Amino acid sequence: MPNAAESALRLENQLCFAVHSAAHGFAQAYKPLLEPIGLTYPQFLVLLCLWEKGNQSVSELGARLYLDSGTLTPMLKRMEKADLVTRRRDLVDERLVRIALTVKGEALREKAAEIPIAMGCITGLGQEAADQLRTAMKALANNLRAAA
Repeated sequence: MPNAAESALRLENQLCFAVHSAAHGFAQAYKPLLEPIGLTYPQFLVLLCLWEKGNQSVSELGARLYLDSGTLTPMLKRMEKADLVTRRRDLVDERLVRIALTVKGEALREKAAEIPIAMGCITGLGQEAADQLRTAMKALANNLRAAA
């Protein structure tokens, strides 16, 4: 029987690994839902932000998605090449690059509308359990960022 110290160092007892494993599972579950509309999971997250709030700067998107510009910029360039978004310098502050949806990017909203519903079914969680888990995960993330 493992002692407390040994138990504390077991992989399956780590909250961080449970979260990591769930994140990996989400990415895998989204893949077959997003492939037919030509998106990756991170691209889908960018589009969710743009569908919700419209034109945003790269730094605003990065802050919302917790992605640095070194990760976000190459993805946005690929999305621009796929004609999903445009990247333009801000007219007032040329240091900022603004991201906007193209007609094609906006049109994907309708195609993507069923994806959250499908993911809700895939998780096996009811609405109340999903809401409670989302609330707990947001609190966890906020606590971790505050401690960092």
